[in-house]
Amino acid sequence: MTAPEASADAQVPELAMQVLLPGFAGTTLPDDYRALLEQGLGGICYFGSNTTGGAASTAALSAEIRAANPRAVIAVDEEGGDVSRLHTRTPSPVLGAAALGAADDLALTEAVGGWVGAELAAVGVTLDLAPDADVNTDPDNPVIGTRSFGTDPARVAAHVAAWTRGLQATGVGACAKHFPGHGDTATDSHLALPSVDVDLDTLLERELVPFAAAVEAGTASVMTSHIVVPALDPERPATLSPVVLALLRERLGFEGVIVSDALDMAGASAGRGVPEAAVLALAAGCDLLCIGPDKPASLVEEIRDAVVAAVEAGRLDAARLAEAAARVRAMPVPAATRPAGEPDPERQAAAAATALLVDRPLPDLAGATVVSVETVANIAVGEVAWGLPPDHRLAPDTLTQGLPAHVRDDVPLVVQVRDAHRRPDVLAFLAGLAATGTTAVVVDWGWPGAYDVGLPTISTRGSSGPGVAAVTRLLREAGWTR
Repeated sequence: MTAPEASADAQVPELAMQVLLPGFAGTTLPDDYRALLEQGLGGICYFGSNTTGGAASTAALSAEIRAANPRAVIAVDEEGGDVSRLHTRTPSPVLGAAALGAADDLALTEAVGGWVGAELAAVGVTLDLAPDADVNTDPDNPVIGTRSFGTDPARVAAHVAAWTRGLQATGVGACAKHFPGHGDTATDSHLALPSVDVDLDTLLERELVPFAAAVEAGTASVMTSHIVVPALDPERPATLSPVVLALLRERLGFEGVIVSDALDMAGASAGRGVPEAAVLALAAGCDLLCIGPDKPASLVEEIRDAVVAAVEAGRLDAARLAEAAARVRAMPVPAATRPAGEPDPERQAAAAATALLVDRPLPDLAGATVVSVETVANIAVGEVAWGLPPDHRLAPDTLTQGLPAHVRDDVPLVVQVRDAHRRPDVLAFLAGLAATGTTAVVVDWGWPGAYDVGLPTISTRGSSGPGVAAVTRLLREAGWTR
């Protein structure tokens, strides 16, 4: 199968508009964005500010977008677990990838993909920027972590394929990310440019295995990563590297849409700006350019003009732009083959319980108070509800002072944290509690890390509604009564 052919009479400015996927602020369609859509804007990517009004509001916004441009892609990051745009005030009703991978029930993983897809279809989303196909081999990874199905390439691949099948059975397209693999990094590409410094054999046998499974499962799209892979291209991040993206087309045989990760991230645009990053991404082989959240319409126009200027200057082949636009227009919307139904909380809570790691017996927790250490999540997760509803919230910059006076010292504590193994200040605080003889249990809602602070620790592999239910049951078995 060859790449889709572009319309012979399409003009370069129109083609440049068709490959852009920006996000705007708010729950209603701004007039300037309406005009861009009427001019052929490729689509809109929803972020947190777009979905705060709830399902009815999001569905109405999607209808506005489709009225302005019936062919527009409407995309969102809805991975389940820690990463949710539709569920920010309470934890996601579905398990995230790390817990699903640990439970290792492929039928459940496929069902979760279906439950996510059904909810997205109901609010008018056509493309889910999920699942995460990264193999999280670096436990200190600050941006992937619980978004990954695990550390074993074969297991990750099986769950990526299952989640993809479940999602696309609802009529919503999938997008495996972050090609060629963001799991072996200790740097957040939102903030800097990470490197995966492995040889080609390791890349083929580890990082690429889940992407091959996603392609085999028929994923509608694949998202690039802003990481450098020196074995392939020592200078350019994958999003901007024709060498890396050729691996996806030629080695894995992917014929669908290549979506860039957000170009406002430092890994792509630091030192060059978003418009130039857009030109380079198109030249490298990306088809649909995610721009990032809350962008003014003027930036979209600036990017369009930069693409047009690059074509006119011979820096970007007009045929490459036309091919990208044609791929976006031809991106298949999977046929909905079965209703997914509603999430099964009991089935998921049972799976979450199997994913829990408990390192020592829990003490008597009768009357326990829940204390939450409010560390800031990475940008991909954003500001969302996580864990148990706390009785007390502690800011990280207060931890050196120990427990505040308003937290009773005559009752047990349930101290919830995220990724404590990556946070020396949190580890010191927890060790300090243990040293004072405080009766406490740590609930870590992040990626399981190797640490021992002298307190019983429950590692959950990510936050979600079912995960909260599983932890609640465990704590109640130890006497907690709230």
